[in-house]
Amino acid sequence: MGLRDRITGGVAAVAVAVLALGLGPGAASAAPAGSARAEESRAADSYAGSTGVGVHNAYEKAKYPYFADALDSGAAMLEIDVWTNFFGSSWRVSHSNPVGNDNNCENATTPAQLRTKARNQNLAGCLADIRSWHDAHPGHRPIVLKLELKDGFAANLGRGPAELDALLGAKLGDALYRPGQLAAGHPDLDTAARAGAWPSRAALAGKFIVELIPGTLEEGNAADKLWTDREYAIHLRNLAAAGRLGQAAAFPAVHRAEAGDPRNRYADASLRPWFVVFDGDASAYAGGSIDTGWYDRNHYLLIATDAHNVAPAIDGTRPTEVQARERLALLAGKHASVISADWYPLPSVLGTVVPRG
Repeated sequence: MGLRDRITGGVAAVAVAVLALGLGPGAASAAPAGSARAEESRAADSYAGSTGVGVHNAYEKAKYPYFADALDSGAAMLEIDVWTNFFGSSWRVSHSNPVGNDNNCENATTPAQLRTKARNQNLAGCLADIRSWHDAHPGHRPIVLKLELKDGFAANLGRGPAELDALLGAKLGDALYRPGQLAAGHPDLDTAARAGAWPSRAALAGKFIVELIPGTLEEGNAADKLWTDREYAIHLRNLAAAGRLGQAAAFPAVHRAEAGDPRNRYADASLRPWFVVFDGDASAYAGGSIDTGWYDRNHYLLIATDAHNVAPAIDGTRPTEVQARERLALLAGKHASVISADWYPLPSVLGTVVPRG
């Protein structure tokens, strides 16, 4: 993107700097003229050194009529709930219906089809929308796609880690930032992250980072002994051992906040180096019992959910812009990489990126 060079020239400087941050159409006109130098500098910083704002369950039609609208919002992270659909042949996307699709995805295969087709599509349809939007917005901001696998993987039904990799690769292709790219030249993801291997925000322009977390049904199922996080970490470890890490398309997250190194919960120590993304409740991270600086020092990504519930609690959907920005500043100071809530009515906040720490 060439943003390491000094950009000058008033309004032009603002426009170019905002484009590099991927804040979306129209963002340049809204940016304060005095912020150009700071925005330029931030674009050149490591992705792991910034904090953005995400939207919980961005596939819900009550939030955005179409998933393209969620992508237009400027959000740093968009969450999608996924079911393996034991009674069909595809992953379904809905909040609580495991056998039906209920979402704002439309399976647009070209940018011209966005906002023109029937919604309630499967995961492949959501990914098609994402790719079509990407094609219409080259150089967009880096976006985390957070997939909650509500009932986990089902490799015996053809919906396991390898099949998810294949689907993500087929639909998003070179728009993905993959684990193998982070690990390049390093034995594992942990070594790469601690060595500062995350690219700059400018270098990640036009890329999606896919995060996987175990789902609520999976975590509540006593009979399920192999959750999404561990199953995908095994997949990464095995791919790396076979020299095929480049095939992996997603990053598993250690789910739920915990003091110390949460990866110690995995009895198999060989899985721990494959986790560099951590996802948990913002209130726990902000409460003082967890050394969140540890995540920042090691360049791990920290996703802080339910940001509105951190004391003093603010509205989960429509806080004032001042309240939302103060919450972002607070949690950035607590070393979060992304904070999430349902603040879809506040695009000016969703498009904000601040320094981490």
